[in-house]
Amino acid sequence: MSKHLKLDIVSDISCPWCIIGYQALNQAIAKLTPEITVDITWQPFELNPHMPKEGQEITEHITEKYGISVEQSNQNREMIKQRGLELGYKFGNRGGGRIFNTFDAHRLLHWAKEYDKQTELKLALFDLYFQQNGNPSDHQALLSVIDKVGLNIEIAQKILASNEYEQDVRDLQSHYQSAGISSVPAVIINDKHLISGGQPADFFEKALREIAEEN
Repeated sequence: MSKHLKLDIVSDISCPWCIIGYQALNQAIAKLTPEITVDITWQPFELNPHMPKEGQEITEHITEKYGISVEQSNQNREMIKQRGLELGYKFGNRGGGRIFNTFDAHRLLHWAKEYDKQTELKLALFDLYFQQNGNPSDHQALLSVIDKVGLNIEIAQKILASNEYEQDVRDLQSHYQSAGISSVPAVIINDKHLISGGQPADFFEKALREIAEEN
């Protein structure tokens, strides 16, 4: 009989380590299936909650936020690209790109859970930002992704034009911040075990196996 694990992944769409971490986690899950099955819920986290709609040039943002040089920023970006390729994810050219506000995207992700489309939408939003150099705060860009994953565009339009799910998302963010989550990705297993950062696939595999055996 297979063992089932509940996974909450706290993450942001504009976090490259979040897609890297998911790729590694997904590889681990594939190796463990059907021995271990999982139920994934994506939880909201905004890396830049006060970012205006127009966003900020990405190198400028990174050097200001983390106090590093342009050269260090470029080196980090290259390392991220290589790590992505190792896991089967190709980052687009982020040079000259921008960092954007992601709150509306999180509202749509919260809604998508009702239709069991959260992971599909999350991955499409990662692609929008990291592969297509798209703007996840632009409503038309978001609606194009909604259409791509087969969700109802008219409902999504109404959500974006209103404050629907706004409080839900803010409450969830507050919950995880008060629980000590200050960086992402953060994978919480069975509401008890925390794995932080974009860990390698074998790390996730070992951890999931041990937690399943414990249960």
